[in-house]
Amino acid sequence: MLSGDLQKARLAGTPWALRSRRVVTPEGQRAATIVVHGPEIVAVEAFDADPACPLLDVGEHAVLPGIVDTHVHINEPGRTDWEGFTTATRAAAAGGVTTLIDMPLNSSPVTTTVAAFREKLAAAQGKLWVDCGFYGGVVPGNAAEIGPLITAGVVGFKAFLCHSGIDDFPAATEADLASCLALLKGTTLPLLAHAEIVEELPADVVERFRQQPRSYPAYLASRPRAWEHTAIRLLIDICVKYRSHVHIVHLAAADALPMIFEAKDAGLPLTVETCPHYLTFAAEEVPDGDPRFKCAPPIRERADRERLWAALGEGLIDTIGSDHSPAPAELKHLTTGDFRQAWGGIASLQLSLPVIWTEAARRGRSLADVAAWMATHPAQLIALDHRKGAIAPGLDADLVVFDPDAEWTVVGHELQHRHKATPYDGRRLRGRVETTFLRGQAVYDAGTFAASPTGQTIVKTR
Repeated sequence: MLSGDLQKARLAGTPWALRSRRVVTPEGQRAATIVVHGPEIVAVEAFDADPACPLLDVGEHAVLPGIVDTHVHINEPGRTDWEGFTTATRAAAAGGVTTLIDMPLNSSPVTTTVAAFREKLAAAQGKLWVDCGFYGGVVPGNAAEIGPLITAGVVGFKAFLCHSGIDDFPAATEADLASCLALLKGTTLPLLAHAEIVEELPADVVERFRQQPRSYPAYLASRPRAWEHTAIRLLIDICVKYRSHVHIVHLAAADALPMIFEAKDAGLPLTVETCPHYLTFAAEEVPDGDPRFKCAPPIRERADRERLWAALGEGLIDTIGSDHSPAPAELKHLTTGDFRQAWGGIASLQLSLPVIWTEAARRGRSLADVAAWMATHPAQLIALDHRKGAIAPGLDADLVVFDPDAEWTVVGHELQHRHKATPYDGRRLRGRVETTFLRGQAVYDAGTFAASPTGQTIVKTR
């Protein structure tokens, strides 16, 4: 808990300091004292420095930069029975996420026009516990909106290469992607793509899934890795043509990595994301009749999981995003266990940091690795690295006090997400968020939230 002197200093707007033997800086983990004044980090000093201001010493607890989650489905306005700004951003704060970027679909209206973007901004006012930016959507027929959305301040664009599950956000064609990338050339904005292109399935695969809708292997076969391969080839080809930044989201099929390596080796502006569920679970372990595990692309085999971890270490995969996408229990078909009918999406926003640390530590990776994958590189993706993603002077004082040695068990109904169903329920994790600071203010501290939300919308006006 925060000391009384520190609370007074924060309220007065005077400098204060945070000290730890494990501060994760751009130069690596070290003992240090972080000095904060107002919303910014003003210095990172030696551990035993005298900051001449109120000091919070967290000892062996680590201090990380606030997590930047660039893949979150909040669904407001229009589908707040699925999720909303208040519940999603409280979950983020409790999970050490200080900046998130909201996807343009699942809300109603979808964010494919400037008018819809303004509705989104209005809906967020007064509800944000962390800072929040927004993507514009790329769909057939909205090419004339791309330029105005850039001017209005979105941080990037998102397209699906297959049906999104929402009829008013259909799959983009190659021509739609080309129109967007032509306008993005010379900007810092990325085009994010859901990389699956639907191809005809063998009749026996279709029939098996029809006959066995509770079978996870049947669901897995219904979304083969070839769909990812086809989409990624197209994205690489169009990246070659336009040389604009393309970001492949939620990579699941590890055998697509060789073509990604070739593209990166050739100097293409291509980056890649994977997600906590692909780095934690494996198809061989997913039980039948439990749609909490349903997502698209699907969770693939154990060998894919381990190769994705290796690719993170090699720099082939750049970022980890939650792809938080909850839905009401009836849409998840939890009582029937029907994978055919269930909404595909995993609730994990509050859990991403400890989930990744649990798995990373098992594989000998460091907190500095986790910070790079979940804070520094995501901030670079959306060109917010001048403010977010690292502990350094001049950046926002977005800080997470994290106990990397604490072990605890996920209790779904205690989560802050609107809907508590998650495949992590009952899972033993290592690492717990103790305190989350947003621009120098404690928004979450040992289970308690600040008196009111202080998050801001991120609008990159041009």
